[in-house]
Amino acid sequence: MGLVITISGLHGTGKTTYAKALSNSFNLRHISAGMLFRQKATEQGITISDLTCVAVKNDELDHLVDERTRVEAKRGNVVIDGLLAGWMAGEFADIKIYLTTSDDVRISRIARRDEVSISKARKATLFRERVERKRFKKIYGIDIDDVKIYDLILNTELLPIELNIDILRKFIQKHIKS
Repeated sequence: MGLVITISGLHGTGKTTYAKALSNSFNLRHISAGMLFRQKATEQGITISDLTCVAVKNDELDHLVDERTRVEAKRGNVVIDGLLAGWMAGEFADIKIYLTTSDDVRISRIARRDEVSISKARKATLFRERVERKRFKKIYGIDIDDVKIYDLILNTELLPIELNIDILRKFIQKHIKS
């Protein structure tokens, strides 16, 4: 089946950035649940916040994204990033990583990525996360703040990105050897 690594964390913690780096380092495929969600919003011509509101009323999109995560984890040889990646990959995941950082840093990163103001990014992100907490608890019984399923938790604001990637690489290499 091959190595399966999941990268989870709240929005703006660096999931996709770190997943891309690790997929390159270990020659693995990269799948991003968040990118799929953003793609669906773009296809429908609506914002992420609007799509979040749609998802509250209809959990079809959540099931689509989460089923894709499970299928890709079963295929193996992949780094999957997403808020629920660790949960959805389940027993297929060899290594589950959780990224964290302060709200201010997360919001700043999101504002820069989405080219919006800090206040707009804060409002949209905190709204989205509040809705997702309720939605994922209702749909799956998952508390996204429960980190006990993860093998490693890393605060991505403490060190420069290259050092964080190095830490993650070394952790994965040690895990593979053991």
